[in-house]
Amino acid sequence: MNYLAHLHLARLAHSSPLGNLMADFVRGNPRGVWSDEIAAGILLHRRIDVMTDALPQVRVARGYFRAETYRVSPIALDVIWDHFLSLHWDKIVPDLSLSEFLRQAQTAIVPHLAVTPERFQNLNRWLWRDRWMEKYAEAPYLQNVLSGMASRRPRLAALADCYQDFVDNYQLLDALFWQFYPQMMAQAVDRSL
Repeated sequence: MNYLAHLHLARLAHSSPLGNLMADFVRGNPRGVWSDEIAAGILLHRRIDVMTDALPQVRVARGYFRAETYRVSPIALDVIWDHFLSLHWDKIVPDLSLSEFLRQAQTAIVPHLAVTPERFQNLNRWLWRDRWMEKYAEAPYLQNVLSGMASRRPRLAALADCYQDFVDNYQLLDALFWQFYPQMMAQAVDRSL
């Protein structure tokens, strides 16, 4: 899961949007460093990541990647799942537009940025202004996202080639998303993630 899915599942689980969005920028045990609410959000994000990577549908999805991109496929899939969530948002959350959901998330997160890790602050400078999570709905935008990630981390250079795997297997990946994401939503509501 990437930014949008983590924020969405956090909302369903009544968990901290800040903790859930910031989790990848925090190392070690967050308890005692962050407030209980934020620490719980960080830990929820980590549980979701572990759970998602272990899903049978995600293992199937990894098989759609070529040998040269397979190693980075979990990272690419995180972005791909956000694409399908953004694309299908109106079906998944018919009572709240994506733009309003993101406005609410931004309002909850931005006032606290000064006390967050610098790299997370840098992310937020672009995330909201450039409306990344709304643009995820546009399949070609993912090529920019994956190429950008590849250019920032040389050991992840293969991410730039994952767009082709995404395009070649688009319908199969979409079907897999619908197989597991509603189940994750239900688990978030039940707080069993």
